[in-house]
Amino acid sequence: MSMRRREFITLLGVAAVWPTVGSSQPVGSRPLVACLLGGSSSASAVFLNSFAQGMRELGYVEGRNFDIVSRYAEGDLTRMPALAEELVRLEPKVFVTSTANGTLAIKRATASIPIVNLAINDPVASGWAASESRPGGQVTGILVTLDSLAGKQLDLLLKLMPGISRIGVLVNENNPASLGHRRNAEVAATSLGVSLLPVEVRLPSDIDAAFSKFVRQRAQAVLLSTDAMILNERKHVVTLAAIAHLPTVYSFRECVEDGGLISYGVNLRQNWRRSAMYVDKILRGATAGELPMEFPTKLELLINLTTARALGLTVPQTILATADDLIN
Repeated sequence: MSMRRREFITLLGVAAVWPTVGSSQPVGSRPLVACLLGGSSSASAVFLNSFAQGMRELGYVEGRNFDIVSRYAEGDLTRMPALAEELVRLEPKVFVTSTANGTLAIKRATASIPIVNLAINDPVASGWAASESRPGGQVTGILVTLDSLAGKQLDLLLKLMPGISRIGVLVNENNPASLGHRRNAEVAATSLGVSLLPVEVRLPSDIDAAFSKFVRQRAQAVLLSTDAMILNERKHVVTLAAIAHLPTVYSFRECVEDGGLISYGVNLRQNWRRSAMYVDKILRGATAGELPMEFPTKLELLINLTTARALGLTVPQTILATADDLIN
């Protein structure tokens, strides 16, 4: 059993003993931590369990020395402002979120409550921080991507399928991170000599039509961005990709664990677990602006060999040798 497989099983074990992170926790004199998530309760459970594990490792027990409350956008990021305002009324000591939309919504609802975003994308350009090392504002946390990520994902597709030239890109217009991923992919596509076929979506209900469009436009593969809606809808997206017989590269390992072909990106569960460190420091009196943002220390590569065989693909040994985990 691989180390990462053991880590995953450990997280599942924590999920079994950790109390369910509810949406209406009683609030007394204990500090309240508010979590704003882009996905559904079921799709987000693995991430909240990782956060819970991180808090337990730091000595926190829910209901004893802190409380937690969560709200879910169910994949519709346009719901974030209303959910943020609802949480602000509960007067939490700190917010935890993993989307750009969540951070923007919280900042508009309050200028005083610190925000830990564990999936930050380009915070300086977004105006959230003066610099990653000295944010100086309301937001801190962990970066989820690098400018080079989209290019490396495209390069993986080209190594997996030499000679392809038309690659579809699913873009969530409501998500600044998804738009940034598209821009980086366009730059990389020019240097790699491939053509991108971007298809824009706004809601989960748009995804079916997007894959139909990829088929009509004769895309040979698909690139998916670092997007909360896609992550929330991952099982449906994986099914659509299989029906369309389109090799697809994802940004999150959960998509490959649920049957996707290949993923390359940050381990989001580890980011959630690590975010507990930021929450702990803020609850002890630190300000978000004085806590340096962290860069991802490692990008991981997962390959689902069963899916590769179903697509008629032979994964090159050069890719297999660099994979962090293989799913058979």
